[in-house]
Amino acid sequence: MKKFLLSLVIITTVLYGYSQKTLETFYERSGGKETPRYNQTIAFCQELAKASPMVHYTTFGKSGQGRELPLLIVDKDGLTDPSAIRKKGRVVLLVEACIHAGECEGKDAGLMLVRDMVMGNAGGTLHNTAGSGHGAPSSAFKNILDNVTLLFIPIFNVDGHERFGPYNRINQNGPKEMGWRVNAGNLNLNRDFLKAETPEMQSWLKLFNRWMPEFFIDSHTTDGADYQYVLTYLVEVFGDMDEGLTAWSSNNFVPEMKEHLLKSGFPAFPYVDYRRWHDPKSGLISEVAPPMLSQGYTALRNRPGLLIETHMLKPYNQRVEATYECIKTTMEILAKEGRQLQKLEQDADRFLVSGELLKKPFPLHYETSMKDSVMVDFLGFEYSASKSEVSGGEWIKYSKTPSTFRSPYFAQAKPVVSVNLPLAYIIPVEWAEIITRLELHGAVIRRTSRDTVISIQTYKFKNPKWQQSPYEGHHAVTNIEYDEITEDRLIPKGSAIVETNQQCGRIIPHFLEPKGNGSMLYWGYFDAVFEQKEYGENYVIEQLAVNMLAEDAGLRKEFEAKKASDTVFAKSPSNILNWFYNKSPYVDSRKGIYPVARIFDRKILEALEK
Repeated sequence: MKKFLLSLVIITTVLYGYSQKTLETFYERSGGKETPRYNQTIAFCQELAKASPMVHYTTFGKSGQGRELPLLIVDKDGLTDPSAIRKKGRVVLLVEACIHAGECEGKDAGLMLVRDMVMGNAGGTLHNTAGSGHGAPSSAFKNILDNVTLLFIPIFNVDGHERFGPYNRINQNGPKEMGWRVNAGNLNLNRDFLKAETPEMQSWLKLFNRWMPEFFIDSHTTDGADYQYVLTYLVEVFGDMDEGLTAWSSNNFVPEMKEHLLKSGFPAFPYVDYRRWHDPKSGLISEVAPPMLSQGYTALRNRPGLLIETHMLKPYNQRVEATYECIKTTMEILAKEGRQLQKLEQDADRFLVSGELLKKPFPLHYETSMKDSVMVDFLGFEYSASKSEVSGGEWIKYSKTPSTFRSPYFAQAKPVVSVNLPLAYIIPVEWAEIITRLELHGAVIRRTSRDTVISIQTYKFKNPKWQQSPYEGHHAVTNIEYDEITEDRLIPKGSAIVETNQQCGRIIPHFLEPKGNGSMLYWGYFDAVFEQKEYGENYVIEQLAVNMLAEDAGLRKEFEAKKASDTVFAKSPSNILNWFYNKSPYVDSRKGIYPVARIFDRKILEALEK
């Protein structure tokens, strides 16, 4: 029996990859070279919860394959209710890792940080020998724990995480094995924050709306050019977030975060693209993130988000340590400035509820101006470019020689598509999936109590085009042109009234406006309105066409011009006859009309609500 129990202990230790006595993480025990599997991660989270009353382990949903989505709540008093935590005066930080499950630094950094916060470094030898001072007792975190509650998602993309292997990230230097980028349905969760079609994202949105964290961190590993920085970052300070929150992020948060990281040995730079790919000398570009991406989404919800992008070519332990420092210093900043941030967020929420957003055009798309830049120092490596004998393209080869490049940095965003917001949108009851998805974003929706005919404004589409190759499981609408129309429309009982003066008021237009950045129309959820559903038999339309040409000289002239300008049309009898059908009284008058209505008149809105 003793031999059996001893064997069981050994097997358990090997399986879970940590010592219950020291609570070393799997990552630490591997010497900074490996990351734990899903079951090992859950087991460690549960041990943390057993070891400290400040840690609560729970789940917030299930994946497509039925795995639980794990969540750690770290609170000084062991509280797990958002309102009770706010009554203590604490702010809430939400940190997620492994949304791209091969980019797993956030998981290993977060597990160590939680352990260190509540226990001190209980034997994490790798962490101690890194020389970062993380072995301090938990009293070093007292100010944080007094003022900040942490929500930590160690693995968001749990199904992709278990597509585990050594060849999942060709550009990445460790760990030994890692998860896969997308979920089991082959969808990228970090393209799903707005359309919210995956079960994982639907659960995340419910979690976010319940907690409304004051700050958000999403941990990633970047591809791209080689450079000296272990960590780059992005915060939405380019004009799409509330002005007060933008100022705080730009003037308070970012400088203090960068200063701490520099002192910790991790100089940081904003996450950038390059004017010419892989060539930092050509110019560096930062862009406004769309709401399909994590920090782009939270910024529009009046909650600043920090995107961490560690560099894939740096050793894995360096990337984990940099992520640890970045999360830790964020918590230190929030401990000092959380009350100020809370007030700014309350002001931003009140601004949206007040309806002030409706007083000027609302930007839906931005682009970075290539006429406005500043010169910056960028810590890169010397490199050369030659023509590849294999591909025939340019082959850039990076050396190990550090070099500081003086490069232009383009980060001035300007709106390029804007829209005048209505008082409310009306979604007909039959578009139930659209209504349900919008509710996931926290939208307050009322339902009409009777059939009502009112005057509404909407769009009639023309010349739609679709992307040929699928993107995230959809053939996106790439050309969205329309005319604004006003009509009397029957609004059926049970339709959704969505007023824009509410907390998620910056999300609603992106979701419902056809030209919104990642709108539901863009993703194809309204494709049915573009389809012709009735046709005529050729032998019937032939006579109809003859009659129409005889009766309308202007139509004959238009027909001849169409044939002259479109040779494909001119050679297609079926296209010609369908053209006449669509000019006839039999045409579907509703084809191409957007089902979602826009209401600008308060009296009309009130009449709808009676």
